[in-house]
Amino acid sequence: MPYAAITYDIKGGCEDEVAEVFSNFRRPAGNVVPGADGARAGRILATAVFIRDSTLVRFIEYEGDLDAVIRFMAAQPGVAEVERKLAPYLNKPRDTGTVEGFMKTFQASQLRCITQFAVPRHPGPSASAADQ
Repeated sequence: MPYAAITYDIKGGCEDEVAEVFSNFRRPAGNVVPGADGARAGRILATAVFIRDSTLVRFIEYEGDLDAVIRFMAAQPGVAEVERKLAPYLNKPRDTGTVEGFMKTFQASQLRCITQFAVPRHPGPSASAADQ
């Protein structure tokens, strides 16, 4: 599965306040990402948020079309709430109030993936007991 990671430039010394913003994150009702035509365009499989000093990184594991995933995230009330609550702790404002602004901001803050590795999560019937 592909991964994406984006960065936030956080004011130093605000790590605990930023952690508090994410502690009450409202997850979407589901993880299926619809495309422009309403058909399934992907799924969000996992997310994680990391912080150290003035760098916050949001990690996303997904399948399907990344642009559809970004549009889906932009429309989620929980994501909008986090973006709004993070604003006072950012060194530079992020334009995430519209879908277009969110997409541009996501793409501008996306880290380049150098490599990724994954192992099957659910071994098939031919997997040996030692592999499980």
